[in-house]
Amino acid sequence: MSTPDKNVKNAALGSAPVRVVVIEDEPTITRAIADRLTAEGWEVSTALDGPSGVRTVAEVRPDVVVLDVMLPGFDGLEVCRRIQADEPVPVLMLTARDDETDMLVGLGVGADDYMTKPFSIRELVARLKALLRRVRRVGAPAPSETEKQEALQIGDLVIDRAGRRVMRAGAPAHLTPTEYDLLLCLANAPGTVLTREQLLADVWDWVDATGTRTVDSHVKALRRKLGSDLVRTVHGVGYALEIPEDPEEPEDGGVPTSDPTAGGLSSMATPNLPTDGS
Repeated sequence: MSTPDKNVKNAALGSAPVRVVVIEDEPTITRAIADRLTAEGWEVSTALDGPSGVRTVAEVRPDVVVLDVMLPGFDGLEVCRRIQADEPVPVLMLTARDDETDMLVGLGVGADDYMTKPFSIRELVARLKALLRRVRRVGAPAPSETEKQEALQIGDLVIDRAGRRVMRAGAPAHLTPTEYDLLLCLANAPGTVLTREQLLADVWDWVDATGTRTVDSHVKALRRKLGSDLVRTVHGVGYALEIPEDPEEPEDGGVPTSDPTAGGLSSMATPNLPTDGS
């Protein structure tokens, strides 16, 4: 594309060209993606099956991966598990089926985004650039002194902003980086309805949000891990993080025995959270 786009791209990861691995078994699609990304100034490596895809990622150490779900050898879900276990890398998955179960499974094994075939190459490039900007944004800011000492608490949900770890009702929640970013975005404005467009812009850094179900699928993944009561759907608008009601109060109106701030928003000293979170 234009030179400004390339400057934004290079700024995300320094002056070196972006390295991308495309794992796709259809040569026509592979060639189309590779040609377009090469025109962007990116360094493109390709693989046609699962095993060679894992090897290529290990050799290249890419900045981002485009990964088809249906692959010979073993499928894209297994590829994603293996490459994320080795060293986490942003992954955009391609699927031939508009099946929400497939999408949720893909997000569950560490994919950051997905697209359904047939897709626009232009949109694919926009999504990949958004992933790279998120890498820059997550890695750049250092936590403030306050954030180092305090965690965000909403009811029984605890978010360790400095350590990027989450607990609910005392149990750790193992979130992907994208799930964590989405949760924090909602938690920063509890009770406020955020549109899908706002969430895509703030979490994915992608402003052309028309027609995407990315937010919906990630919200469903959050609900599976944190409980269905935490994120409220406002049909036709977006989502809001619910502030859980206060724990049960005595029927006689007496003073509840639990912390009276448990139903609201507060900051607290960072608890002993697990070290293997998102």
